[in-house]
Amino acid sequence: MRHDELPEWSKRAADWAAEYHSTLRDRPVRSQAAPGDIARQIAKSPPDVADSMEAIFADFEHIIPPGMTHWQHPRFFAYFSSNAAPASMLAEQLVNAISAQCMLWQTSPAAAELETVMMDWLRQAVDLPPIFRGVIHDSATTATLCAVLTMRERALQWQGLTKGLAGHPTMRIYASAQTHCSVDKAARLAGIGQENLIKVDTDDDWAMRPDALQKAIQNDRAAGMLPIGIIGCIGGTSFGASDRLRAILSISRDENMYSHVDAAWAGSAMICPEYRHVWDGIELADSLVLNPHKWLGASFDCSVQFLREPASQVQTLSLRPDYLETLEEDEITNYSDWTIPLGRRFRALKLWFLLRAHGLDDLRNRIRNHIAWTKLACAALEITPGIEIVTPPKFALFTFRLAPQDRDANDSTQQLLQQINADGRIYLTQTSHQGMFVIRLTVGQFDTTWDDVELAIKVIREIAERVVKPN
Repeated sequence: MRHDELPEWSKRAADWAAEYHSTLRDRPVRSQAAPGDIARQIAKSPPDVADSMEAIFADFEHIIPPGMTHWQHPRFFAYFSSNAAPASMLAEQLVNAISAQCMLWQTSPAAAELETVMMDWLRQAVDLPPIFRGVIHDSATTATLCAVLTMRERALQWQGLTKGLAGHPTMRIYASAQTHCSVDKAARLAGIGQENLIKVDTDDDWAMRPDALQKAIQNDRAAGMLPIGIIGCIGGTSFGASDRLRAILSISRDENMYSHVDAAWAGSAMICPEYRHVWDGIELADSLVLNPHKWLGASFDCSVQFLREPASQVQTLSLRPDYLETLEEDEITNYSDWTIPLGRRFRALKLWFLLRAHGLDDLRNRIRNHIAWTKLACAALEITPGIEIVTPPKFALFTFRLAPQDRDANDSTQQLLQQINADGRIYLTQTSHQGMFVIRLTVGQFDTTWDDVELAIKVIREIAERVVKPN
């Protein structure tokens, strides 16, 4: 394919994208493909002679969409949505055309400076103090790993980077069981070890207990261990649990420990002033992460980490050989020093397009609608025979199960979930809570309407009745 053919095929791709999005409601949300179905349709070996773009595009249309779960489907109520507003998709097309490697300011001045401005826009949008500065990662897993590495090196006075971890006391990190598995992965990859990630007891609202946290730290210090950090949670993945940040972050400061807050999903809701009480005390955090690609409409990948004092993370992650030096270094920011990869995509452009094309008011209204519709869906299912609400709505998420009389609730709920997803009209996923298999329902897809939520209620009721009273 030549450059002079790109306009024709770009238009073809844009037309396909418009048709795809306009017909999503006619498609099953989750892919109906069985393992191996897609691979069997693809040649076993690469071609020696170029294929025509007509043939390539035809194969794409025939093979790929049926093998995809449609994350932009308005009836995607599973996991947390990974959204892509049209303005964000357009920006990504331009980023792909420029195809820059944005590792240093001098390799892409506009990318670096736009990222700085967009991070401040987003900081203002969620009302963080001006001292915080932001950086864009690919995902919250990377942001959390960066924070844990910084915790480690700060506690070791940056000796771990050069001398390794041998000879130091056992390091300990503290979090609640409601934190995402990315916290566990970070503890493993940073050399802390799974057993040294302490899951602190929670209260009746599934928030980390400050007294239990304080006791765990004191006990570990008495045993000769080295407490290095605390990780708080706002809007946990399973059912939306949130820690009481002011109390636990105050302990972090008193104990001279680095703190990180995982607000990957629910952090976006903080653009709405009425929800900010949930993260009261966030200004005490050293680091926090929120994902605009989850609830603000930025296409994946776009995870934002805010840092109270970036120097600690830069000291942990920066490694600059001579060939990457920038002569104007005192006047610029190289965001590759803030992150694990040297290579960086131009992610800030989609935030610029998105925030300008929608404005905060539209984004706030979408989030408010999602939260309101979640409460209405929960209320409707609560009065449905056989259905039991297990955890109430937290932001735009609740869990439920099917618990008919004289039948095992876990088996019944699994059957309900399997049949719902096989039906194809909606897509839900599961979690476990206090030994129960439960179904999560979260509203958050960018183009979801109340009609879509009403259909979800209808589908759940229809299939629940079928499970309880099979023919």
